[in-house]
Amino acid sequence: MKVAIIRLIVLVFVLLNQALVAFGVNPLPFSEEMIYEGVSSIATIAAGIWAWWKDNPVSKQAKENDAYLRKQGLK
Repeated sequence: MKVAIIRLIVLVFVLLNQALVAFGVNPLPFSEEMIYEGVSSIATIAAGIWAWWKDNPVSKQAKENDAYLRKQGLK
């Protein structure tokens, strides 16, 4: 239920923003370049955290350990 409410709020915000832009009012005090840089930075940080957080076995030993844990039903 919470997710549906959040989606609805975001939709209303985006529709309101689009309507204001259509009437020539810029509701956000940011340029398109600033928004692009902000979104790009957030995406880079999120990808870095996600890659760091996930268990990424790289070495042969780590891959063997993962296979063992899967076989034992522990992963």
